[in-house]
Amino acid sequence: MAGRVLLVEDDPSIGEVLASSLRSHAYDVSWERTGSGALARAGAGAVDLVLLDLGLPDLDGVEVCRQLRRAQPECVLVMLTARSAEMDVVVGLEAGADDYLVKPVRLAELHARIRAHLRRGAKGTTGPAVRAVGDLVVDVARHRVTVADEELYLRPKEFDLLARLAAQPEMAHSREQLMADVWDENWFGSTKTLDVHVAALRRKLQESAATAHRVPRIVTVRGHGYRLELAAPDRGRASR
Repeated sequence: MAGRVLLVEDDPSIGEVLASSLRSHAYDVSWERTGSGALARAGAGAVDLVLLDLGLPDLDGVEVCRQLRRAQPECVLVMLTARSAEMDVVVGLEAGADDYLVKPVRLAELHARIRAHLRRGAKGTTGPAVRAVGDLVVDVARHRVTVADEELYLRPKEFDLLARLAAQPEMAHSREQLMADVWDENWFGSTKTLDVHVAALRRKLQESAATAHRVPRIVTVRGHGYRLELAAPDRGRASR
């Protein structure tokens, strides 16, 4: 099997198409039509990826997203939504989703995204197995991040992105290069997921700065991308 996928979709016509297409690509698919069913299935065993429709009949999709993230912290969580408004997308991503697809879903895009997400570990993270930037230590081999010896919990793609930036600190990386290295060189669709992951990393690094002195920040390079840098003590808080 190519991976274990939990599909959460209440519309039978959409669910049938997605489940059939996923199975034709050798995925082991479990299909749930309600939020409560999805949470029960997630609690019964590990899955590699969840496709979650936010418009569920019984529970709020964003709350289901939060609970699924707690139940399956290592899985990839992709939202399926008819809502294309930026705020709806950001709320879902901040609730724990790794990515989103707007309905009607193009099957080619769906499978490209799944392949990208299930390819664990960024291609661009070759180099030292342990990278230190100030008080931040990224242990690639152990998939562990610490700040001043305190472990920092990161979701899979947050770890991959931070490891990529920490591999070449102080260097500006283009948005396109980060998407290619951390997600996929043939990425379909919006790069908003990169911005949300950067925002999450910034928040976690800033929280760590309360107990550590030399915590790097992720700086926006306008019109280009991002870089990880160790700010001087008097340079203020991380760029937002």
